[in-house]
Amino acid sequence: MQVAEKRSGTASGQRRAKPTGAKPHLATADDTGLLDALPIAAAIIDQAPDFSFNVLAHNSRFEAMVRQSSCTALDWNAADCLRSGRIADLLQNFFNGTNVAGELDFKDGDGVAARHFRVKLAPLPRARRGNVRCLLSVVDRTVEVQSERALRSEMLRDSLTGLPNRLGFSEAIETAGEMVSRDVEHAVLVVDVLRFSRINESVGSLAGDELLITFARRLILALRAGDVLARTGGNEFGVLVSLRRGIADALKAAERIQQVITAPFKISELEIRVECAIGLALMNSAQDPEELFRNAQFAVKQAKLAGKPQIYEPKQATEARRRFSIETELRRALDKDQLKLFYQPLIDLKSGEVAGFEALARWEHEDRGDISPAEFIPVAEESGLILQLGRWAMDKAAQTLAGWDLQHGEALPLYVGVNLSAIQVARDDIASVVSSALKASGLTGDRFSLELTESSIVQDPARATRVFDALKALDATVAMDDFGTGYSSLAYLQRLPIDVLKIDKSFVSGMMVDPDAVAIVRAVLSLADALGMSTTAEGIETVELATTLATLGCASGQGYYFAKPLEASAALDYWNSRRR
Repeated sequence: MQVAEKRSGTASGQRRAKPTGAKPHLATADDTGLLDALPIAAAIIDQAPDFSFNVLAHNSRFEAMVRQSSCTALDWNAADCLRSGRIADLLQNFFNGTNVAGELDFKDGDGVAARHFRVKLAPLPRARRGNVRCLLSVVDRTVEVQSERALRSEMLRDSLTGLPNRLGFSEAIETAGEMVSRDVEHAVLVVDVLRFSRINESVGSLAGDELLITFARRLILALRAGDVLARTGGNEFGVLVSLRRGIADALKAAERIQQVITAPFKISELEIRVECAIGLALMNSAQDPEELFRNAQFAVKQAKLAGKPQIYEPKQATEARRRFSIETELRRALDKDQLKLFYQPLIDLKSGEVAGFEALARWEHEDRGDISPAEFIPVAEESGLILQLGRWAMDKAAQTLAGWDLQHGEALPLYVGVNLSAIQVARDDIASVVSSALKASGLTGDRFSLELTESSIVQDPARATRVFDALKALDATVAMDDFGTGYSSLAYLQRLPIDVLKIDKSFVSGMMVDPDAVAIVRAVLSLADALGMSTTAEGIETVELATTLATLGCASGQGYYFAKPLEASAALDYWNSRRR
């Protein structure tokens, strides 16, 4: 058996010719024996000086494969094994040294019956007449390819619902992204089943799985032809919709989804009503699928707060990224002790002297400049860094006050107020933190005033009571900060050992123009007096406010009229300047 292809001209200008009648350079018996010993289909090919290729020998596996194949690339009788453009080019490039790898994959047939092969070339020693030779082997990769496809299909599909999973959904988004350039717009919707963990806890995980399957079937009813539905998380589904009328189509899809889940779900003889939050993100040209999906997820968070579907707004995402960046930088700043405590004077409104200072954290970032506490304190609370920040503030305030005493050689008639977050009250051992700060500084508890907001009481009244009692056991003063802005019951004021009520600046600043604000301040002052509590007014900006509050019986006050928050050394100088 032989197949020859004659080539003429140089490598850059060669032209294929019809098979010639030249006799092949036959392989030796040793070559044939070696081929038969191979576990794969193989043949020996050589290249004559006239650039023709000859099949010198082949084993029985090669012949059987050729006979079983319908692919012309392996049709031995038709002499296409070497005349096929791809294989002929592979051989030519291999002999020329331009394709050292010498591999070629091709498919025989279509559909599920298709077979997959890989042709490989390997160099052999020259024959006796000096022709260049190579070993051509054909590997049937059909089982391997089918296994890869089955595994990939499994990887892209959710086992519970049969829908595409997160990876499969990302691929669908990527495919749709290629259509954006052809004026076909798309949007991604993320649908989050609300309170699903509570449902799981109440009816069990099996019923929860049944609910998800039924929920997925409902979602399918809300989709149009061409839309893609996927389960992208435990109780999260993704929907890829094509847009004919822009954002209106996306909002309409969200509306249909909400309509189909209105009716209760019957699960295990129970009727369960399900609500969902829907976030939408519009696809842009060349947008990363993961970025688009994250945008829709971000919109879901906004939808949970708003109570209705929300469209992704880049500005909100920018703010969220800034908060995350601040969290990272704050963690680093706390580790490197880069924050400072400033001290705002608390003035005795009768004598005009400084009664104490409120410690306030300040952060001057080396690149961003001053970062407001209104920005980094909420980030600290959300991330849990408020515990570390609170302990740092307590220790730093105690060290500063002890340092002032040391400078004067005696204990000064001053106290320092430190704010406590509701998160600290709920998660930290506040009494232990204060006790450690007192022991390290040598101060007594009466030099500390711990300021708590009403929210820290409302969240867990029983725990708040224990914290208050523990602080009073240390002789510390307990103040309720921003009184009047929260939702605390007056019963708490009677039951809890609170020493000071701090009147929020929103009431104080309006006193000169709003009679209602004056009435509120009068009521707070009367309430405090009846309960044996002292009062401190925040936000005093003018001499008129200071005079009015003193006349009404407010004990102390703070605000820019007296002084802004000061660094430790400047705060001590200010105290000295107001002594009489």
